[in-house]
Amino acid sequence: MPILAIDTATMVSSVAVADKDRLLAELTVQTRLTHSETLLPHVEQVMQMAGTERAALTGVAVSLGPGSFTGLRIGLAAAKAIAYGLGIPIWGIPTTEALAWHYPVPGVAVVPFIDAQKGNVYSAVYQWQGNGFAEISPVQVYTMEEALELCAAQPVHVLAVGDMAARKLAGRDDLPSNVQVPPPHVVMPRAANVAMAGLKRQAAGQADSVMNLEPVYIRRSEAEVLWEKRQAAGQAQKQVQP
Repeated sequence: MPILAIDTATMVSSVAVADKDRLLAELTVQTRLTHSETLLPHVEQVMQMAGTERAALTGVAVSLGPGSFTGLRIGLAAAKAIAYGLGIPIWGIPTTEALAWHYPVPGVAVVPFIDAQKGNVYSAVYQWQGNGFAEISPVQVYTMEEALELCAAQPVHVLAVGDMAARKLAGRDDLPSNVQVPPPHVVMPRAANVAMAGLKRQAAGQADSVMNLEPVYIRRSEAEVLWEKRQAAGQAQKQVQP
């Protein structure tokens, strides 16, 4: 009963097929090509690698955000089209939770650092509770230093994961004493993690609405902010005209 998993929340494009907590195949790349160019070819390639026919899929798990606005829309649109076309369940997995699945072990906290633009990050705190992750602190937008303060406040060892952990924290010698940045191959997004979270939801009999599932953005896009500024400027100009 294999499921397909997709993660395009960041610059990393990752697709996987998994079955009953077993990873059958995964393709994870980070190139200059856009997700719109690579995602569907990667889906076909991973399905072939796993030896799985489309008709055999029993669900689709997709990284839901926060992350890159464009990447999230591309990944979710593809996942919804596949789920709708095959008549199978879909599960939206928060990107921060998917990153936490790198470390399903007790006694540590996992804190994602996802690029939120303008020097900010999306962060949350997760801890493994034996059969799943508990969200100790919800996803919010922080400055990098505020996110490190969040890490320092945890009473346990903290593993910092995500694209901004790899880019901005690795190699720093002034991190809080309880914070560790793992090697690059275990901090970046992976569809395998999305698949594990999806399989857990499948086992619990859960499913999201293929029609109503939406990306988790947390903040508004720059395009929305700019549009509102232009609208406000236009209204102000009209009010001063004689």
